[in-house]
Amino acid sequence: MLHPRRSAQAVLLCDLCETVPLQRHCELCNINLCKTCVGEHLSDSSKKHNVVSFSYKKSTPNYTKCKKHADKHCELYCKKCDIPVCCTCISKQHKGHNLCDILEILSSKTETLQKDLEELEIRIYPRYEKMAFDVQTEKAELQASYGKLTTAVDQHGDVLHRAITAIVNQRKSDIEEMKNNHMAALDKNTYQITQRITELRKIIEDLKKILNTKDVSLTSAYKSRNGQFRHLPPKIHITLPNSSPSKINKYQLSNMFGCLSPLSITTEEQVYTIMSPEAVSSPPVKPLLDEPRLTATIDTGYNTLFSVSCLSENQVWTCGNDEIMKLLNLQGKLLTSVQTEPGNEPEDIAVTRDGYLVYTDTNTVNLVKNKQIQTMMRLQGWRPLNVCSTSSDDLLVTMFSDDRKQSKVVRYSGSTETQTIQFDDQGSPLYSSGSYYKYISENKNLDICVADNEAKAVVVVNQSGKLRFRYTGHPSNTNESFTPRGITTDSQSHILTADFRNHRIHILDQDGQFLRYIQNCDLRRPYGLCVDIRDNLFVTEWNTAKVKKIKYTL
Repeated sequence: MLHPRRSAQAVLLCDLCETVPLQRHCELCNINLCKTCVGEHLSDSSKKHNVVSFSYKKSTPNYTKCKKHADKHCELYCKKCDIPVCCTCISKQHKGHNLCDILEILSSKTETLQKDLEELEIRIYPRYEKMAFDVQTEKAELQASYGKLTTAVDQHGDVLHRAITAIVNQRKSDIEEMKNNHMAALDKNTYQITQRITELRKIIEDLKKILNTKDVSLTSAYKSRNGQFRHLPPKIHITLPNSSPSKINKYQLSNMFGCLSPLSITTEEQVYTIMSPEAVSSPPVKPLLDEPRLTATIDTGYNTLFSVSCLSENQVWTCGNDEIMKLLNLQGKLLTSVQTEPGNEPEDIAVTRDGYLVYTDTNTVNLVKNKQIQTMMRLQGWRPLNVCSTSSDDLLVTMFSDDRKQSKVVRYSGSTETQTIQFDDQGSPLYSSGSYYKYISENKNLDICVADNEAKAVVVVNQSGKLRFRYTGHPSNTNESFTPRGITTDSQSHILTADFRNHRIHILDQDGQFLRYIQNCDLRRPYGLCVDIRDNLFVTEWNTAKVKKIKYTL
């Protein structure tokens, strides 16, 4: 049975009978034919047909018919008039004009189209999506912020009891009106962004169609609108009002609540600026060491060790084959520990930007604050695997379905699911099925990197979930099986993944190009990975239950 997101590839049929697969193409009439219908088509002797194999047609430019000379194709281009022309037009309307082969124009226009499409898809469109996401997040937090104001008013109103009930209600009404105006401003901003996103999708779709059809007329008529969309919608800045009550005075009840500061709604113009290639490719450089150095070894006390996550340069959280998660220093001293319910071992751990511990277990994602465990998400029909905290303090969680037939990545903002990543543009699964390890990390460019152990690949998608590349090991090592486990990224946007069976770490650049191995630090079965703020690498060894700290950059 086909996957619900897949569909069979359509068979191209003859344009005349519409029943038999096409085999020929008439270049004059631009019509696709089967062998049977070729004779019928050639019976029209009023035209000089040119029937070729369809496979040949695919590699032949789709020349536009001349509008003034129906039996001619436009194989030239008039630069002065900026239009395609045929050979007959040259000696009449375009005599003496600057002419060139239309394929030159086609090549130039196609290159422009490709660059515009790439900019829209990879740079501009994701920024619109992030803006929309940020506004939704602000709206979600708005209720709590205004709730605090309402509570403050209620508390002051309780002191004055019944005598000032009317004033309390009036003030709450003022706050409600401000909240509604605030929400309306954000709704308007969301509508503007959504409208732009709709336009962008349509433009992207049209550009792809033009590139696929190779239609000279459409290509030559194309005018770039990228400049219009580089001017991003304005970002709204709203200053929340505050309540400043005054001392109680029985003669001036109406003034005892002080004043609410006015609701301030402003906009900030935003323009997406294309960085120069030099700026894009030249971040502050920290060269890789020719010989990485082992600088510390931590004995964790587990029988087998899974994951590690940095709390600081000198403290790491670890989890292994029991219910206890340990915070250790570089000397292996136990600083604190957190125990889960008996028989409920943690699957993976991560440290949030606020320094809190997050872990996954059989069917929940949990947050630890002051050694108290809070369940953030309880999954239905899915089981969590691995987790990471993002630059925006979201959580990315890999998971598989209860029937072990599907896998996906889900983004959570707080406890709210905001994004699901599961299929590529063709509807095929991005990740292998089943309960196999899928460690996850967010790169500095906001790419989402998953070490898919069963697929023997590192799968990288952009912030929107669009597949960028798959890394399946260094191409020269055809006899060795790539077995990725842990994955992490550093300040240089390097991607580091543990090759479990080959006892080494692969270092890639942000585009998936292999840079080098870390394999000379006596690594044994490397499993979990993390880096600290100085790009020191921490590696867990599965069978020795040790964490090794490695310096691999200057």
